[in-house]
Amino acid sequence: MALAKAKFTLILLTALAIAVAGITYAAITINQNIPSAGTITTSPNVGIYSNSQCTNSISTINWGSIGAGGNAQQTIYVEDTGDAPMTLSITVSNWSPTTASTYISLTWNGQGQQIQPGANNALAVTFTLNVSPNITGITTFSNSITISGTG
Repeated sequence: MALAKAKFTLILLTALAIAVAGITYAAITINQNIPSAGTITTSPNVGIYSNSQCTNSISTINWGSIGAGGNAQQTIYVEDTGDAPMTLSITVSNWSPTTASTYISLTWNGQGQQIQPGANNALAVTFTLNVSPNITGITTFSNSITISGTG
């Protein structure tokens, strides 16, 4: 009976140790969050907004904290404020630190989209920021996003 109790206690303590090690490991890997912000500029006749009515203009995207291997998405609304249709493109530059672009990528679903003039024709576009699971040495970053309209 005493031997059975000792085995049960040993098994219970081993399971507890494994659970604590797993929780500690998860805390270590999740702790690599990357707070960040991207500054947005536009070419003439392009407006960017946080709402579909195109009344709240924006100039930055705050990505919040993103864990290694994670991603974040932000939807914005792009308006053609001119009087002719435009085709959209973006450029991402001025990464700080410069090594951030090695581990972090930014894509959007607006590349090559054509928009018509007017707030009623605003296009909802989604930016996706991806952080490599192998990111090291970066605790915060920033970049510049330029949205251009040609046409």
